[in-house]
Amino acid sequence: MLRLYHLLLGSILLVSIPVAAKFVFPQFSPPKAVKPLAVVKLPNPNQGNIWQKILGNAAAPTNWQVAACEGNAPLLCVSSKGKRLGTVEINVYPLANNEDFQKKLVAAGIPTGSQVDYQSSKYQTQVLSALKAWVTDHYAAFAKDLQGKYGKEIVFSAYPPQPVPVGKLQGIRYGFAGLKQQGGVQEQHIGHVAFDGTKLYVITTAFDTNTQTGKFENLENLAIFQPYLYAIAADLHLPQ
Repeated sequence: MLRLYHLLLGSILLVSIPVAAKFVFPQFSPPKAVKPLAVVKLPNPNQGNIWQKILGNAAAPTNWQVAACEGNAPLLCVSSKGKRLGTVEINVYPLANNEDFQKKLVAAGIPTGSQVDYQSSKYQTQVLSALKAWVTDHYAAFAKDLQGKYGKEIVFSAYPPQPVPVGKLQGIRYGFAGLKQQGGVQEQHIGHVAFDGTKLYVITTAFDTNTQTGKFENLENLAIFQPYLYAIAADLHLPQ
């Protein structure tokens, strides 16, 4: 059933990007300047790839393998018959170095330094509000970036953000694509973002020739893997 499901989903994904969320670049106002996020640095080279610690059920299509990539880079490797098909990247941003998200939490009603109650529905609602604001800024930044690279040749199409579990954390699933005016997909990005009270987790993969890590070389393979990525994100060992 899952095989049939992911094939149907892949076909729908490639053909019908949400029209309601589609818009041409000039309609998108430039985002406010945001300070670059500081990524958590591993304290020593022996600590390893974070996926080794957080990966739960490594769901995958038949004859595909999913495992933490070798080395310390925060990459999850997706392969088949010994050939790497793509990678999924996770970046971890400490709240202490992230003024932008601190402001989003305050705006959502969570003062900086407040104690986190993961079981509180009020807290989860407030965190979701801050995460949705983060996704909105993220969309704006990428739309501006695509406009700078392609001008009016590419249309930015965003998927409506969806609240989803990321491990035991409340998170947001998001995604967007750069669509060619003449038809076809130039870029496609899929992401999850979650917050554990002290760190922001951002999980991403894409079909994008300009992306160095966290990407698939083939759009069809990304579409096939997409529902499995959703299952993997939901079963992560988070918070740590």
